[in-house]
Amino acid sequence: MAVALVLEKKGQLSLREFPLQQELSPTDVRIAVKTVGVCGSDVHYYTHGKIGPFVVVEPMILGHEASGVVVEVGAEVTNLKAGDRVCMEPGIPNATSRASKLGIYNVDPAVRFWATPPIHGCLTPEVIHPAAFSYKLPDNVSFAEGAMVEPFAIGMQSALRARIQPGDIAVVTGAGPIGMMTALAALAGGCAKVLVADLAQPKLDIIGAYDGIETVNIREKSTADAISEMTDGWGADVVFECSGAAPAILGLPALARPGGAVVLVGMPVDPVPVDIVGLQAKELRVETVFRYANIYDRAIALIGAGKVDLNPLISATIPFADSVSAFDRAVEARETDVKIQIDLSGF
Repeated sequence: MAVALVLEKKGQLSLREFPLQQELSPTDVRIAVKTVGVCGSDVHYYTHGKIGPFVVVEPMILGHEASGVVVEVGAEVTNLKAGDRVCMEPGIPNATSRASKLGIYNVDPAVRFWATPPIHGCLTPEVIHPAAFSYKLPDNVSFAEGAMVEPFAIGMQSALRARIQPGDIAVVTGAGPIGMMTALAALAGGCAKVLVADLAQPKLDIIGAYDGIETVNIREKSTADAISEMTDGWGADVVFECSGAAPAILGLPALARPGGAVVLVGMPVDPVPVDIVGLQAKELRVETVFRYANIYDRAIALIGAGKVDLNPLISATIPFADSVSAFDRAVEARETDVKIQIDLSGF
């Protein structure tokens, strides 16, 4: 038994003892968890009890953005040792699946992803995880930054799907955590400028403080007008849709230049209309993103090299003993907070 943050059912969280796997396989590592980020999906399971076909039907441990310290290694593990500081990729595919063999294990139907029913997450002081999906952190990367690798990996996946060319101009619709991560990844990937559009001015102020990023509050000016001014009417080379909002998706063709790219990152709750003719008339390339694959090494390298600073996106760090209140804050402060993290050190 171990203490864990458990989603008992929709709207009910408790910090209590919970039975967990204890045996270490030859290819696993045992990790003392230090920092876990609160993701929008965790919050959605808390408030709605489901995301699409994934429904919470029995108590489930939340959390999938994590870092920690290796305390024990399996007999066949050679890449890690006790004492190594790591972050953990939360999705474990079937290594023999066709998707894995193609290098697209993120869309493996058999993937087991932390805190996606019925798989338990990592908001507990100790987890057992495959060594192959546990990545050593550079000495200059903190546990807090290590726990940010997971959401940043989605931004990295988005930037790679966009096929950015040096000097490109990009638009990001939506200044939530993933929108911000995507904007930073786009800059690191070669974009000269990134315009971020949203309704929440506090979040725009945070991301707008980064060099190379401009913002527009769509209560005051349309995204289309803002990118037209920035590009002399030509349009953005790449448009990243990170809000999942129907009006933003419908308006995507107006933001892109002829022959540009649209990358769908945000996930609408329900089906939304798409302007197919608008996409066709500009021969826009449409890409989609679902999580990430083969990205963690690149993401860690960028953070370790100082090319990307994710610390300004951490809004609060809350002790594990107060993790229920951390989730309540995540629900209440969506307009102002970017990333809340839970600290399990010393628990």
